[in-house]
This record gives sequence, C-alpha cells and structure tokens, in this order.
Amino acid sequence: MNKALPLVALLIALGLIFFLYQRLRTAENALEMSERRFHDCEQVNFQLQNQLVAATRGPVPDSLKVQD
Repeated sequence: MNKALPLVALLIALGLIFFLYQRLRTAENALEMSERRFHDCEQVNFQLQNQLVAATRGPVPDSLKVQD
C-alpha cells in the first residue's frame, strides 16, 4: 500500500498534465483559426471601403491602391 499510493498520485498527475495539454492545443488551434478569420475580415472590409470610395468619389488614386 505504501508504494501504490505514490504510483496512483503520479498516474493522476500525468493524466491531468495530458488533459491540460490537450485543452491547450485545442485553444491554440481555435485562436489561430480566429486570427485567420479576423485577417480575412480586415481584407474584405478594406476592399469594400475602396469600392465604396470608388463608387462615391470616382477612381482611387494610384498612391492609395493596395499593392499585391
């Protein structure tokens, strides 16, 4: 019994570490995906703003156009 208790505690600790590692990986993946979506939304927003300016004020000057 004296040797079994530390072994059980070690197994519980390792299980908790593995569980927390999996949660961290899931959170990192979700953060990466949300950053990609945010970047995409920023690009679309900028393109829509340029289209709105072009529709209301005429063509956008070359100095303000997005360079790909």
